[in-house]
Amino acid sequence: MMTRIYPIAWAALCSITVAWAQEKPLDQKMDFEKYDPPSTLVVPEHHVTRAKFPFIDVHNHQYNMPTQDLNTLLKEMDALNMQVMVNLSGRGRGSTEHLERSLENVKKNNSGRFIVFTNMDFAAIDDPQWQGRMLKQLEEDVRKGANGLKIYKSLGMFTEDSKGQRIHIDDPRLDPIWEKCGQLGIPVLIHAADPKQFWQPIDENNERWLELKLHPGRRHDSDPVSWETIIAEQHNIFRKHPKTKFIAAHLAWYGNDLKKLSELLDQFPNMYTEIGAVIAELGRQPRAAKTFLTKYQDRVLFGKDSWVPDEYETYFRVLETADEYFPYHKRYHAFWRMYGLDLPDDILKKIYYKNALKIIPHIDASQFPK
Repeated sequence: MMTRIYPIAWAALCSITVAWAQEKPLDQKMDFEKYDPPSTLVVPEHHVTRAKFPFIDVHNHQYNMPTQDLNTLLKEMDALNMQVMVNLSGRGRGSTEHLERSLENVKKNNSGRFIVFTNMDFAAIDDPQWQGRMLKQLEEDVRKGANGLKIYKSLGMFTEDSKGQRIHIDDPRLDPIWEKCGQLGIPVLIHAADPKQFWQPIDENNERWLELKLHPGRRHDSDPVSWETIIAEQHNIFRKHPKTKFIAAHLAWYGNDLKKLSELLDQFPNMYTEIGAVIAELGRQPRAAKTFLTKYQDRVLFGKDSWVPDEYETYFRVLETADEYFPYHKRYHAFWRMYGLDLPDDILKKIYYKNALKIIPHIDASQFPK
């Protein structure tokens, strides 16, 4: 049976068809990295630009500390309520002079608000005299005022011996170094590997695709050594040196697997961790993260990793508020939204300063509330 369309109805249908045809076509060629619409969700917002309690940033880098105007830096710290900054780059690019001048500048400032870690060059590990030199250097650096040892990710990933072989984190020739740190009472803050996704295929299934597209130098998908190998080497030294305190940087790269991180903390009583550059992992799983931080409140320290004062607000907001569905400050790090953990004051105090006071020597505890 044929349907009859009356003239008026036909004219209306044609008018609608023409209107549809005249609409602006959807731009199908927009790049993914450009699509970042603001949320229309109307919820309470708390932009916390100053921490509720004075805090210690255990993961900071000030490469120009030898000549830096520390009074200017203190003013920026005061605005954040940062009471103590730990500069992990004491030796800068490896120079003893750099460390000595950093320590002199800190001593001259006389504020008690800067802590300096030393560093170590592993490239000459094949030299029979290397181990003795490094042990002596470590003792002298601590005597001069260094309060910890920072290990960069180059160890285990890039640093090679004289034969061109990768130096393993758990190389037996390094054992006396880890032991000496325990004897000296200083912690080792160690950054091993990078996020696991950097080793995975760079495709639509990789959660770090945008970051790796914008920063291709971070890719490790063609590296000869696997992520699992490097991480296992790190765990080996935790196991082998129980009298030395290790701070595994960046939630040990298990911020996206708190069950595994919990198992590691249970397995290694000498292992601590910090939240530098991984606060977005906690912010996207607020219930699980709050449960984790409640259970391991004595083992997690505050860290940021880069000195960009405006970015600290994200950390304060995740830790202190109950805000919902807010963005991270770098979309390529985290394209998802985050939620506040609304941590109680007793846990906040431990993360902000009490845990650092326990394991990093020579920080004046009188600067902080009880």
